[in-house]
Amino acid sequence: MILVLQSSQPIKFISMRKADLVNQISEKTGIPKVDVLVTLETMFKEVKDSLSAGQNIYIRGFGSFITKKRAAKIGRNIKRNTAVHIPEHFIPAFKPAKEFVQEVKTQYKGS
Repeated sequence: MILVLQSSQPIKFISMRKADLVNQISEKTGIPKVDVLVTLETMFKEVKDSLSAGQNIYIRGFGSFITKKRAAKIGRNIKRNTAVHIPEHFIPAFKPAKEFVQEVKTQYKGS
């Protein structure tokens, strides 16, 4: 998602799809779109595979792809009005680096 700032107008949120990202990277680097797409798909697959295997990924200046442990708990099935045991499980998460957070904060400070 891209945040567009205009001097006197409110902030507008514009979504960015994978195709838009591929186009932007291709335009900025001169690398063919097919090569950019293959590279991005490979990166996404490696992130998924690493997190599935229990390995966290740390990218200096960008952030960390980590797995978070969720404790076992009792949930409710609303339709049947019964208690359901939800076992302990892990979920993927992203934690941005301090530099990344600071850059976003300073970018939108004037709005």
